[in-house]
Amino acid sequence: MLILDHLSKTYADGTRALADISLTVRAGEIVALIGGSGCGKTTLLRLIAGLDRASAGGIHLDGEGIAGPHPGVGIVFQEPRLLPWLSVADNVAFGLAALPRAERRARVAHALERVGLAEHAGRWPRDLSGGQQQRVAIARAFVAAPKVLLLDEPFSALDALTRAGLHRHLLALWEESRPTVLLVTHDVAEAVALADRAVVLRPKPGRIDDTIPLPLSRPRQPSSPGSEAAARTILASLDRSLRPEGAADRAKPDASALWW
Repeated sequence: MLILDHLSKTYADGTRALADISLTVRAGEIVALIGGSGCGKTTLLRLIAGLDRASAGGIHLDGEGIAGPHPGVGIVFQEPRLLPWLSVADNVAFGLAALPRAERRARVAHALERVGLAEHAGRWPRDLSGGQQQRVAIARAFVAAPKVLLLDEPFSALDALTRAGLHRHLLALWEESRPTVLLVTHDVAEAVALADRAVVLRPKPGRIDDTIPLPLSRPRQPSSPGSEAAARTILASLDRSLRPEGAADRAKPDASALWW
């Protein structure tokens, strides 16, 4: 279980990126973090990943405090960030040096099979398309069997068809080991397709404004009544989160509101 306990972040120049974030994410749950610019979504992931330090509050994974990079926490960035001098297989294996060679090879082969890249194991990253490179990055994150996987808009630069395919690959890998997943996205349809909950953040400073359960069975169809209703609810919440506080009644969602 991942617990964020009254987490805040203020930068040296006085900018308040996050204020009093408290969130409990159950083991195996997928939570989408969504909100307008300036709500601190990426900052929050960096704190959980141990790439930055909180100004106040704490982060706990299964009762253990996290104050720096943790072996139980993996992250996939917006860009694949593959090492160009390593083959696809060696990129996926990066970080598994402590394992016996046979186990390392078996894990890598299985992960590449699950993302549909088994035949590309010996190729260089430069020989792959953008979508294929991101599949390698996802395989690299899962192969280490993290307890928590952080996804920082990993599909944002891809076309809709490629993105939908990567959603399927991601869920196939997640189904095997069920890590806790936090997904930062600007795409409401992506949140509905993947997450068990959508957490809407209000900007300047970033703080939790709303939490929307998404109790939909998988696989999910974007055009299904349940998915469309969930998307409308998230859009309405996002619309309210971007209004000045006190500007409108925030007690009841307005399903007609739009986030653009």
